[in-house]
Amino acid sequence: QVQLVESGGGLVQPGGSLRLSCVTSGLVMDYYVIAWFRQAPGEEREAVSCITSSDSTTYYPGSVKDRFFISRDNAKNTVYLQMNSLKPEDTAVYYCAIAQSESCSASSPTYNDWGQGTQVTVSS
Repeated sequence: QVQLVESGGGLVQPGGSLRLSCVTSGLVMDYYVIAWFRQAPGEEREAVSCITSSDSTTYYPGSVKDRFFISRDNAKNTVYLQMNSLKPEDTAVYYCAIAQSESCSASSPTYNDWGQGTQVTVSS
């Protein structure tokens, strides 16, 4: 059974940093694209990063580019999201998700399995 478990969320002041982790089980990570999405209350789920397996190509939307950085450690079955220079508008529940694909996608239906989410709140 595939499981994804996120951790690392919390309350942080504007300008601060957090590192989220997503530990996977029940699968061989080498065959999966992995993405981070977020969803704020009343908003649609938004992709904030993605990383391929074959060559670790990454994707970031303009809203987080140069502030968020995704990485993966297949040996540890873990994906990380380093978030720097956090803003109040980054407040959301953050989810990791996987897809058997060779390329990244920002479309949530592409992804088959999701974690339960971790809350990130950016506030002074």
